[in-house]
Amino acid sequence: MVSKALGKYVQSLHQKKYRHRHGAFLVEGGKSVLELLSSALETEHVLATPEFADQYRAQLPSSLPLSLATEHELTQLGTLATNTTALAIARQPATPPLPLTLPETGLLLALDEVRDPGNLGTLLRLADWYGLPGVVLSPGCADAYAPKTVAASMGAFARVRVWERDLAEWLPTLPPAVGIYGADLEGDNVHRLALRPAGVLVMGSESHGLTPGVAAALTRKLHIPRGAGGQAESLNVAISAAILLDNFFRGQ
Repeated sequence: MVSKALGKYVQSLHQKKYRHRHGAFLVEGGKSVLELLSSALETEHVLATPEFADQYRAQLPSSLPLSLATEHELTQLGTLATNTTALAIARQPATPPLPLTLPETGLLLALDEVRDPGNLGTLLRLADWYGLPGVVLSPGCADAYAPKTVAASMGAFARVRVWERDLAEWLPTLPPAVGIYGADLEGDNVHRLALRPAGVLVMGSESHGLTPGVAAALTRKLHIPRGAGGQAESLNVAISAAILLDNFFRGQ
């Protein structure tokens, strides 16, 4: 049985204000919990079924608080439709300084008011796939530690650095040589460009695009051409980012 106090604490972490207050967040599902345990992030507590705890005893340090729970309890306490394995409470990492020189040597992904946690998690997963130094979030973005974001990131939450910045203020402070790229219907055909993975790729929400202050900071606008016969009005922000990132890394 999970204690009432622990259960209340776990459920409080569904909400951003309590995640912020406690400096903690939820990681749900066996695969994600194992990703957490193998990462540099601090694990505060694990709740797991007896079967999961027995199977992965070697990955569960004896010093780590562990509470056995039923599948019903895990599902009731968490946010997943069903949870048959485990959930964990993780400590939010301290945000490292964001070096101004970083975009000169690597490609950063910056997100401008991407409010959907599922999209944000997928974008973190893309950053993990391409080995980006990190992701910069505007204040209007979804919470990087929301349960839906963590689940959609498929383990990337444990590896990808995240910074929060007012993009309209931060982007103009970058050195003039740094390329600041963004998607735009009037931009250059990305298939005809020879891009290298350095600078900042800014992605806005699917419904509103980039905010005016951020759009004004771009040094180059990129366009993903629609295929012959294609009639879709737009692309999901994560799909667009995947296409653009692939063009930055093509030939590397």
